[in-house]
Parts: sequence; C-alpha cells; structure tokens
Amino acid sequence: MLPASSTTDPTVDLIEQRRVECNDSLHNILTEYEKPIDKTLPYCKGTWDGWLCWPDTQADEYAFLPCPDFIAGFDVARFAHKYCEPDGEWFRHPSTNKTWSNYTTCVNVDEFEWRRQVTLIYETGYSISLIAILISLGILFYFRSSLKCARITLHINLFVSFAANNSLWLIWYRTVLNDTEVISTNGPYCRLLHIILHYFLLTNYSWMLCEGFYLHTVLVSAFISEKKLVKWLIVTGWAMPAVMINIYAVLRHFCGSDTDTIQCWMDESPFNNVLVAPVCISMLLNLLFLCNIVRVVLLKLKAPAGNSGTAPSRTILQAFRATLLLVPLLGLQYILTPFRPPPGSAYERTYETISAFTASFQGLCVATLFCFLNGEVLAQIRRRWGTVFFRPRANSYTATQVSFVRYSPQKPGEVKV
Repeated sequence: MLPASSTTDPTVDLIEQRRVECNDSLHNILTEYEKPIDKTLPYCKGTWDGWLCWPDTQADEYAFLPCPDFIAGFDVARFAHKYCEPDGEWFRHPSTNKTWSNYTTCVNVDEFEWRRQVTLIYETGYSISLIAILISLGILFYFRSSLKCARITLHINLFVSFAANNSLWLIWYRTVLNDTEVISTNGPYCRLLHIILHYFLLTNYSWMLCEGFYLHTVLVSAFISEKKLVKWLIVTGWAMPAVMINIYAVLRHFCGSDTDTIQCWMDESPFNNVLVAPVCISMLLNLLFLCNIVRVVLLKLKAPAGNSGTAPSRTILQAFRATLLLVPLLGLQYILTPFRPPPGSAYERTYETISAFTASFQGLCVATLFCFLNGEVLAQIRRRWGTVFFRPRANSYTATQVSFVRYSPQKPGEVKV
C-alpha cells in the first residue's frame, strides 16, 4: 500500500499522481508498449504495481514498459517486464507468493559496478582527509598560544570547514546514497542534509577565497590592520555561503518542478547554478590573486639592491613559497574541468574518476601543505618534543648552529650572523 500523499513528499506525490492516471486510463488507452489482445482468450487484466501501470496482457506473454524515472540507479532507457501466466494470472514470486514485476533489468550492472568503485574512491578519500584534517586541528589548537598569527586563524577556519564537509559527505554516502528507500521516500531529513552539506561545500571555496585574499592584501598593501582584516574575512567566510544556500533552498523548494524536488534533491537541477556561480567566481578571483601575488613577489626578488636597500627578506621568500603551495589550496585544478561531460560520453568515466580523487583528497592536501609541512608548526613540534623523539648527539647543537651561520672576512673571534 502506498503512503498517503503529502505536499512535503514530492516523490510520493508523483507516484500517487501516476497511480490515479493509471486508474483513469486503464483498459481504455492503448499505449505504444501495449499489444492488442483477444479477450475471448485468457489474459491478465491491467494493474498498478506501485511503480508502473501495466496494460492488459495476453496469457503466456510478457508486458514491457520503460523503467521508472524516479528510482535511483534505474536506467530509463531500459525496460522492466511482467509475465502473464497461461491461466491468465500475473506471475507470483515463489518466495512471497505475491504478484511480481521484474525490475532487475533496469539496472545496468556494468554501470552499477563502476559507480560503486567511484563511490569507494570518494569514501576512502573523504575518510583519509577527515583524519588528516582532525589531526591538523589538534596540532594547531595545541600550539595555539605559540602560533598567534592571522594566517593560522584562517587555516583553522578552513580546516573546520573541510572537516564538516568531509564528515557530511561520509554521512550522505552511508545513510542516503546506499539506501534506495530513503531516496525514494524523499523525507525532510535527507533534504536538510543535502542543504547543510552544500553549505559547507560552499564554505570550502569561500575560505579558499579568504586565504587568497589575505595573502594578496598583506603582500600588496603595505599598511593594513591584520586584526580587522581577519574579522571581516571570518564574517565573509561563513556568512556569504549561508546567503547563497538559503537562496538555493528557497528557489528549489518553492519554484522547482517535480523532478527538482524528488530523490533528496540529488539530481541535477537548473537551480544548481545558484551554487555553481559563487564557486566559479571564487576560483577566478583566486586565479587573479595568485597571478598578481607571483608578479609582486618576482618584482621584489628582482629589485636592484640600490632600490630596495637590502636583499629580499625572509618574509618575502616565505610568501613566494606560499604562493606555490597555494595552488592546490585554492582549487584551481577545477578550472581545467569545470563542466561535466554528457552522460554516455567517452570522457564521462575519466572525468568522474579524476573528480573523485581531486575532491575527496583535497582535505589531505590542505592538511599536509598547511600543517604537516608548515615551518612554524614544525618548529613548535621540534621545540616541544624534539628532545623526546630525536635525541641529539653531543655536538649536534654546534652543528645546528653552524648551519645558520654565514662566514665572511672578519676580525678574529667575530662571527657574523
């Protein structure tokens, strides 16, 4: 028995609508898939099985209909079938003794296996990234008193965004994508999860933009209050995605068609452009920031000694290295493949596989570059635990000091640092 129709359950509403249409037209309309029958001979009467409206069918023959378009994983280009037995009764499944329609042919096994492999890549990548991000957050919070700088504050916010996004993706794959009943029911829980998930997806890109804007501002603008800048970036990083996701949710819920509001909103919709637009703008702005940062740093590196007065400072060199590390952080790789190939394209599987790796392992990349390989973090780790895990030799202190000393002609006993 079908559940009662509900305005908050578009999938059920759609099925109920088709059931009513089936009852109104049953036995009266000859569809393109229905064969004319001789009713003087045994035949099975048309019926509604909960998904499709099956026509009258001659005994000992099969009825064929296109697979339903509201069931996740079904290929609408394939056909389901229902067998009418010689005695004029629909086939009953031996294990349930209930009339049964064969929808197993609606699943493309090869496509299903490939999709499962892609899903496995996503789950593995998000799990590894989540572990790396949580370890990074633990390290940054542990040394927070020693790492008091605006850049670390931005890193922490970015890591929190990635941790939330990766966690929600894992919940989505486990509780929604692998449960066709949840997708078909299309309850408020899965739609709310969809909205929250995409909010944190947008925050990833907004915080990427904040990182790029911060570094660009610090290098280009000589006089600026970093505290005020960070406060504005914190508000922007979390508030702007909230505005966009609310616009998206309202438009899709109240203005979307039946196909836009079914299956936990997991299908592509024209309203997805509300989310795609800020992501593309964020990536393009970061690309401009990165190009200008490299230009400014190169100008400072190439500046004549007479103009600059001194050689490039350590801060400038670190900023230049940061621009190189910024490339994976800002997600510029997505500019290379911004549009999904059409279904069935020769490049579809390549695109999906690359997207799975780049999207799911991005958190690991961010954690590695901005925590595990961060010079300030490594210095704190060596200072706190270096003597525990790395016991220095008797003369190691002198050797370490020599590595930071430059010798030049000088007076006896003088060391120039």
